[in-house]
Amino acid sequence: MLNSSLAWLCLLIGPACAIPAYAKDALAVLMKDDAQWVSQRKDYANQGYSGLKQINQQNVNQLKVAWTFALGVNRGHEGAPLVVGNLMYVHTAFPNNVYALDLNNHQKIAWSYFPKQDAIIQALLCCDSVSRGLAYGDGKIFLQQNDGVLVALDAKTGQLIWHVQVTDPKTGATNTNAPHVFKDKVLTGCSGGEFGIRCFIVAYDIHDGSLAWRAYSTGPDSDVLIGAGFNQANPHYSALAVYEDVNGGNREGGSFRAFSKDKLTYPEAELGVRTWLKPQALKQGWEHGGGPVWGWFSYDPLLNLMYYGTGNPSVWNPDVRPGDNKWAMTIFARDLDTGMAKWGYQVTPHDEWDYDSVNEIILWDDHHRKLATHFDRNGFAYTFNRADGTLLVAKKMHPFVNWATSIDLTTGVPQKDGRYSTHEDNAVQGICPAAIGAKNIQPSAYSPKTHLFYVPLNHLCMTYEAAEAKYVAGQPWAGASITMFPGPDGVMGGFMAWDGLKGQSVWYNREKFTPWSGVLATASNLVFYGTLDRWFKVLDAKSGKLLWKAQVGSGIIGNPMTYTHHGKQYVAVFSGIGGWAGIALNLGLTADSDGAGTAGAYRELSQYNAAPGGGALYVFSL
Repeated sequence: MLNSSLAWLCLLIGPACAIPAYAKDALAVLMKDDAQWVSQRKDYANQGYSGLKQINQQNVNQLKVAWTFALGVNRGHEGAPLVVGNLMYVHTAFPNNVYALDLNNHQKIAWSYFPKQDAIIQALLCCDSVSRGLAYGDGKIFLQQNDGVLVALDAKTGQLIWHVQVTDPKTGATNTNAPHVFKDKVLTGCSGGEFGIRCFIVAYDIHDGSLAWRAYSTGPDSDVLIGAGFNQANPHYSALAVYEDVNGGNREGGSFRAFSKDKLTYPEAELGVRTWLKPQALKQGWEHGGGPVWGWFSYDPLLNLMYYGTGNPSVWNPDVRPGDNKWAMTIFARDLDTGMAKWGYQVTPHDEWDYDSVNEIILWDDHHRKLATHFDRNGFAYTFNRADGTLLVAKKMHPFVNWATSIDLTTGVPQKDGRYSTHEDNAVQGICPAAIGAKNIQPSAYSPKTHLFYVPLNHLCMTYEAAEAKYVAGQPWAGASITMFPGPDGVMGGFMAWDGLKGQSVWYNREKFTPWSGVLATASNLVFYGTLDRWFKVLDAKSGKLLWKAQVGSGIIGNPMTYTHHGKQYVAVFSGIGGWAGIALNLGLTADSDGAGTAGAYRELSQYNAAPGGGALYVFSL
């Protein structure tokens, strides 16, 4: 039933009110209620923004811990709690336990769910045994387990309603992403780019878990769900090749020069096959081409398009996969009902540095323009017309980015600097950013009040040495050795406010360590985030000035959220160090290249954190 206050408002407003859209989508109505937090990033648009303002700039220095909850599991705790009505839903790292806490009864456990997963799954998870959170919809809580099982639980009782096997761990495929509920579908993805998995995004019916559609990241157009009308507004996105070889291209000492638009051959079909030019010790490289999907998804109900990004091509050694390697490293917009791709833009063609493009796509409007902004691991920030994919802005997030000099807006192609091309058995030094990216999975936020994005940044560079690696089903298949070190600022992180149309930073704060936490922005012009050395911070959204901070028990890689209960505003965040930044610490790894290159860079974290990180929830109020 339509919310009564919304219905009354629509009677006053008249025809301009979109009753049909809300009436068909109960979750969209709940997202409008700032008392609750019913989706990982608050709303379909991935903005991470709340209209609450009881906690404001005048009283934020009075914040204190209201209550805590020990999660009973060590390792990295990503994602955020959900609040639906008077229940808060929290999750853990592997084995992905779920608790429903009764906010009306001193946070008593209303129900719990304990998955039965084989402990060997942890060895398959690339970068810590994390889970990025739960989803809610249709009276159900959805959990994507690390072992590939997606479960639907009754939100009131915790009873298992249905489950489905999404990925097969025997092949090395796992899951770390949060599921997402859009309208009548539950969407989830696939991890395993470092195991040669041919990954995908998949949609299930919210009622019974039946398969709605599956779209692969590589392979024939019929598998990738590309058909007539794809990239209609930007056919050059479907070019056969965007680079010409320089000095042999994939050979040592070679690099790549971007074609001008008049030299591109487009539009072409079957690019998910034809841009993988050399077999990787297999019949077809795309068959184990990676393109994992483990980030955040967004959705525009009016366009009925959902948005997400695909990750790195397999393997990390680029010499054995000449070509653009489509459609890894791609931002897709798909019709929610059919899965068919409306547009797709490859962010880093022929990726040579493991710059996955799975980071969030934030939807926002400017003077009736429908926009989408994405902060990529490759160090560039992109703003698109989200209806047709036209690229409007592509700028470096920080001057230290050096693998490319710029993005050509007429083609969308990065202008690579050949000095930083990577090759087998050749240690290339000083590549910025490192594989961990200028920004990784930690989601940024957007404030419609300030019209700014708030972005946590990694400030690391690397030495990258590609190596021969033979594919064996179910075994790691990386093909490179990496070491990381602080960039030219001399620190490992930063935090900035970004203008999405001008493509420039408005203010920038240095951080000793990478801020691996997501961001919360509120209507009182406050910005919340956490750090690896255990600080939970609040900044002035307009100036970046630090207004308040407090230390918690372990490094924060969770995403802050806010809600109200009995009229009082609360802010909650998980602590529990881990993720790629903390995996070496959690496992006691010490060699510089351990933890996919993070052990050396983040060695000092052991002076601030016990290991492994202990998971806990901290809730603050005035």
